[in-house]
Amino acid sequence: MISISEHTDLTQLNSFGVTARGTRLIRFSAANELPSLREKGYFEGDWMILSGGNNILFTQDYAGTLFHPEERHIEVLSREGGSVRIKASAGVEWDDLVELTVANGWWGAENLSLIPGWVGAAPVQNIGAYGAEAKQLIESVDIYLPETGVFRTLDPRECNFGYRESIFKHELKGRAIVTAVTLRFSESPRPELGYGDLLRETEARGGVSLRNIRDAVIAIRRSKLPDPKTTGNAGSFFKNPTVERSRAEKLKAQYPDLPLYPTADPNRQKLAAGWMIERAGWKGRNLGRAGVHDRQALVLINLGGASGQEIIELARAVQHDVEALFGIRIETEVNII
Repeated sequence: MISISEHTDLTQLNSFGVTARGTRLIRFSAANELPSLREKGYFEGDWMILSGGNNILFTQDYAGTLFHPEERHIEVLSREGGSVRIKASAGVEWDDLVELTVANGWWGAENLSLIPGWVGAAPVQNIGAYGAEAKQLIESVDIYLPETGVFRTLDPRECNFGYRESIFKHELKGRAIVTAVTLRFSESPRPELGYGDLLRETEARGGVSLRNIRDAVIAIRRSKLPDPKTTGNAGSFFKNPTVERSRAEKLKAQYPDLPLYPTADPNRQKLAAGWMIERAGWKGRNLGRAGVHDRQALVLINLGGASGQEIIELARAVQHDVEALFGIRIETEVNII
């Protein structure tokens, strides 16, 4: 079913809760409706997918067409060799999928509990938390290409996954619509508990199990992160920067308490952007109606009535001060419109 509205208020469709309007919003409930929308010319001019609105900041009204997927179908494709393959539509709430896997004893997504957003955004952002990333689970991504009217299925290699990166943020940005994702889970335990307090919190709940790990992740996230239902935010606003190992070691010598994390490249290390923001004096501070969260400095929040422009001005001030102190520019993770 297709629903089209004009000059739509987007306040309730973005987790920052900023006021913006969209020239046209098209809600569609199945991927097979996209070709007819193409035939009617709705992909001509500027267009964008607006799914859960959890990784976007509107700094102005959107003059093009917004497409809002509403298909929420989950299908078990196979169970063999100790693995379970699931296809989930783009409109499925990510955490609903995680709960389904935990309830059925399928391992792999538990560390990604309570990440806001929809399944369709998972490969775009290569979402990750507590030592796990979506790319470890993704077997394929179904997409629609409005330019040619072709449906395609991409394997992980074609998706070019990286740290909060994928082909959908580069070569296919504004050219592809994710319609469904196929993921593979394990029926055998494979806990990943080496990140932060996760092992301690899991053991406090009775030991290692899928349910205890999920509950521990949820508890940790709720203790550090604001609920977008009550405080406008888009989760982590900034990426953790990666630098050459030699540069990281120089910074570590200057700041002994600077957290460092390994990367896939042994010659590079990841720095903790939240620690850098806090050291620059921004944790818990505000600039007008926009602020830096007092428990997690990576998160920018809407203190009430903030515009997207106010939030981006705060972000720029934070970036400026971090670069002035450390010589490193922290990049935004949020899609800014």
